Amino acid sequence: MKRNLIIATLLIFAVSAFFLLSCCAKKQVVKEEIKVAPEEVAKVEEEKPVVKEEKAVEAVEETKIEQLEEIDEAKAWKERRAVKFGAESIYFDFDKSFIRPEYRPILEEKANFLKDYPDIKIRIEGNCDERGTNEYNLALGDRRAKSAEAFFVSLGISPDRIDTISYGEERPLSLGHNEDSWSQNRRDDFVITSE
Repeated sequence: MKRNLIIATLLIFAVSAFFLLSCCAKKQVVKEEIKVAPEEVAKVEEEKPVVKEEKAVEAVEETKIEQLEEIDEAKAWKERRAVKFGAESIYFDFDKSFIRPEYRPILEEKANFLKDYPDIKIRIEGNCDERGTNEYNLALGDRRAKSAEAFFVSLGISPDRIDTISYGEERPLSLGHNEDSWSQNRRDDFVITSE
């Protein structure tokens, strides 16, 4: 019985070794020289210009996409600047219409925007606080709007691109009856009317 067990173990070992060795054997790679007929070479040569044309078309398409992206970026930049243009007001001292020195850089930046986009037209809206008669405040609001217009014209913006209007005390930002509220209402607002 022991003998049969040893023979069976040796037989299993031999068969396993045979399978292991046959699986690990390296395969020989036979390299053959491929012969191509002259007609096939000519056919491949004819296809090469098509590939070049496809690459040229792809390059043109990529250029167009880049140009569209640049246009989108330029448009977004213009829109951001337009929003800022309308969002920044300038403020005046009580019963005055001259441009205060701290607001000149803001008006210069607005003028640069208008120079960059000569198709844009604007409206300057003059506003006052509630003190004074309606007639007086309308006249003061007009002087404030005209003051900003004159500043733009002095920086090279055509007066044909600028409209002015006075709202007097009719459009207050703050409804309080104290200096803090009144100082917010003495202002010029800027509106883009056409592009």
